[in-house]
Amino acid sequence: MTSSRKLVYIQGDRDVEVTHPDVTLGDILKMECADRKILPGIKTIRILRFRSRGTRRCVLSVLRIIEAVHEKYPDVEIRNLGEPDIIVTYEDQRTPALFWHIVKTCFAAAVTFFGAAFSIMAFNNDVDVTKLFGQLHEFVTGQQTSGFTVLEISYSIGIAAGILIFFNHFGKKRFTADPTPMEIQMRLYENDIQTTIVENAEREGVEIDVGSSTDPSGGHRP
Repeated sequence: MTSSRKLVYIQGDRDVEVTHPDVTLGDILKMECADRKILPGIKTIRILRFRSRGTRRCVLSVLRIIEAVHEKYPDVEIRNLGEPDIIVTYEDQRTPALFWHIVKTCFAAAVTFFGAAFSIMAFNNDVDVTKLFGQLHEFVTGQQTSGFTVLEISYSIGIAAGILIFFNHFGKKRFTADPTPMEIQMRLYENDIQTTIVENAEREGVEIDVGSSTDPSGGHRP
């Protein structure tokens, strides 16, 4: 029966990014074991090697991880508390020039500003807000509107306040501890991408599984 001191718990996220081509288990997993002498050796086990050119992303099965550990430590029992499949992405950490950061920031800000402005104007024209405000003003005051009344001012302030409340932050300041709607949608989008990557790898037979090569460019089911 396996001793409790030989029991190793591992946990890996679904999507992991590494910055060097030789990937060890310590780069992609969190581990815990009662025997602290085992962990350093397990963390240094190389599980992947990315080439300088070629595939920069792969799907790694936890069974391949268990197999790699048993090759070096056959008497160790592994219990996985994380994901059954891990997406490993190799990113070469080359910082772009400051000029490109400024250009991308300005472009994103311009697209967001003009896109939002166009959407608001299109909605106002579609429902004819100007005519509606004119009718309301004439109904209440009995006078023709000048086009610049308390209705227009309140409406403009209300749009700005509604956007801030809906997105739950202004700059770096949050109004509540809840995640913003944009963050929620981004997490859902990321989850859909990760699910698709894993399913495509399984369907195409390129997932790195038991008996597969440690080279992602040649990793396939035997």
